Amino acid sequence: MSLPGSATHFEIRPLTTIGEYRACVDLQEETWGEGFSEGVPLAILKVSQLLGGVCAGAYDVDGCLAGFVFGMTGPRDGEVVHWSDMLAVRAHLQDRGLGTRLKAYQREQVLARGVETMYWTFDPLQSRNAYLNFRKLGIVVREYGRDMYGDTDSPLHRGVGTDRFVAHWHMTTERVVARLDGEEPGPSHEGFPDAQRVLGCDDIEGLAHPGTPDLENPKDRLLVAIPANIVDIMDRSMDVALQWRGATRAVFTHYLSGGYEVRELLRAGASADYLLVRREDT
Repeated sequence: MSLPGSATHFEIRPLTTIGEYRACVDLQEETWGEGFSEGVPLAILKVSQLLGGVCAGAYDVDGCLAGFVFGMTGPRDGEVVHWSDMLAVRAHLQDRGLGTRLKAYQREQVLARGVETMYWTFDPLQSRNAYLNFRKLGIVVREYGRDMYGDTDSPLHRGVGTDRFVAHWHMTTERVVARLDGEEPGPSHEGFPDAQRVLGCDDIEGLAHPGTPDLENPKDRLLVAIPANIVDIMDRSMDVALQWRGATRAVFTHYLSGGYEVRELLRAGASADYLLVRREDT
């Protein structure tokens, strides 16, 4: 039985009126900070839908915007793909499955346009987003962008840069369908007893610090630690947060360029582990 305020109590549909587009712009500022210069303006939100894009909102019973998803469609490397640019859910409504529903809706709309591959970016240090992307949606990651968006004025970034994973969502695969249907929950550490750790997590005076990166491990499965809550670390020590950025950047740029892909996020108390797997096509 769903609870009041759960994801099932929201209607997801395209934005259509000027008022709805303005509310979407306002939610961007609420999410990424007032005056956020990287926001998508009303005109682009509207016009993108004329060219195969998706701009949809989740509305409560009173017609208030609870979250939105926005993306564009176009060619990449000779294939028509969809690039999901933004997804936001109001803070008090997070962790209720609404983000998953918005992505599922976006997937349905894109598949109806004949497109089977979707991309988007997210911060590798943000474990909540990573959990949604790997566990709930079934993405894989093969690309790492260093300072992909340069310096921004969003308080969410706060000096740790804008390094990003590029999510590859191959939307018709059995893995994706099973994850969306809840038939294939993400695995646990116990399922990969042979995985070798190439970045660990050390507790120093109650604060998670990164270990020393190992850039010479040839095994097929590797584990890379990230803190469970990078925002808490940023609040307590920006120096340690920057250490995490540097250590993870070194590991991911090395192994992804060497033929690995990120396949899962495995939670483990005060930290979490990415599972890297050597690609079969390398």
